[in-house]
Amino acid sequence: MSAGPDASAAPVAVQVLSPGREAWRVFRRNRAALLGMVLLGCIMLMMVIGPGAYGVEPFDIAGAPFTEPFTDRRYWLGTDYLGRDILAGMLVGGRATILVGLAAASITISIGVTVGALAGYFGGWIDTALSRLTELFQVLPALLFAMVLVTLFQPSLGVVILAIGMVSWTGTARLARAEFMRLRHLEYVSAARAMGARHLRLMLREILPNALPPLIVSATLIIGVAILFEAGLSFLGLSDPNVMSWGLMIGSNRRNILECWWAVSLPGAAIFVTVLSVSLVGDGLNDALNPKLHLR
Repeated sequence: MSAGPDASAAPVAVQVLSPGREAWRVFRRNRAALLGMVLLGCIMLMMVIGPGAYGVEPFDIAGAPFTEPFTDRRYWLGTDYLGRDILAGMLVGGRATILVGLAAASITISIGVTVGALAGYFGGWIDTALSRLTELFQVLPALLFAMVLVTLFQPSLGVVILAIGMVSWTGTARLARAEFMRLRHLEYVSAARAMGARHLRLMLREILPNALPPLIVSATLIIGVAILFEAGLSFLGLSDPNVMSWGLMIGSNRRNILECWWAVSLPGAAIFVTVLSVSLVGDGLNDALNPKLHLR
């Protein structure tokens, strides 16, 4: 007599993770992304508590000019050609640089998602008009256009943020347009439309949440681009001279780079590490928000 199935065998439990936990599981497998997140967290922490703990104003003449790093205990990273403390400038200047990156990225995402969503959802002549507008801004020299905007108005931090946001939204718009065109004809959108949902609800409640993953990745990359943009404008003297930033430190010391190399290379290294960290985090988010990797 053949033995039946073993009744004592327990069923195998399959653990189903929430989307957030699943994304974190994929993200933490990327060691480079974890390193970028740690570096970015350390930079942000230094920008928050560093200036208050150090207690030196970045524009004050702290000591003798051209003091090399680690030669004077009072000025760990030395002084520039005017005698200003480099470490104080690094700590305070990082706030403005990162603020520009975050604020400009917010403007870029807002404009890009709005233009791309309208073009991709409605199609027709709206898509044609907005696509031609996007192409017009795309062919304009971004740095030159930003320089013109900053020159026309007072070179303040707000103008720099607005200029960067105005020249950087085209890539986001094209990405949002493609996502909305792909999602607008899916079954759940058609079902919501059949139930009487209006266009605004369909765009904001049905389509946008499912289009967010690539847009979030794009936003992280835009932050790095905005930081480099701000550094370039500051290097050319088109930033607020009353607000310390890493780009302003590089621009104000560029003529003395041979005698005071640390005043240029240290802020440049800080920009490099910050942009690299943001890029690594963006790469990790790209993996974490990719459903295909969740199935492996």
